[in-house]
Amino acid sequence: MPDEIELMINGTRVQVPIGVTVAVAMMQISAACRKSVTRESRAPLCGMGNCFECRVQIDGRLHERSCQVLCASGMDVRTDE
Repeated sequence: MPDEIELMINGTRVQVPIGVTVAVAMMQISAACRKSVTRESRAPLCGMGNCFECRVQIDGRLHERSCQVLCASGMDVRTDE
């Protein structure tokens, strides 16, 4: 069984340990989650799903909270960077 999995974030291949969240994988490559209405980069703030600052698109599903979703092999994560 592999210790790491691979996913795509905005077209970039990222390898992460099994059991980490999408937010952690995004921090690994310094990817912002989304832009505010004033076009400022947003990132995880609370880390427990309350603030909704870390929303991304995962496998076509909009507004997923990256701090609450575990990475899966082959996952496609998109932000509005």
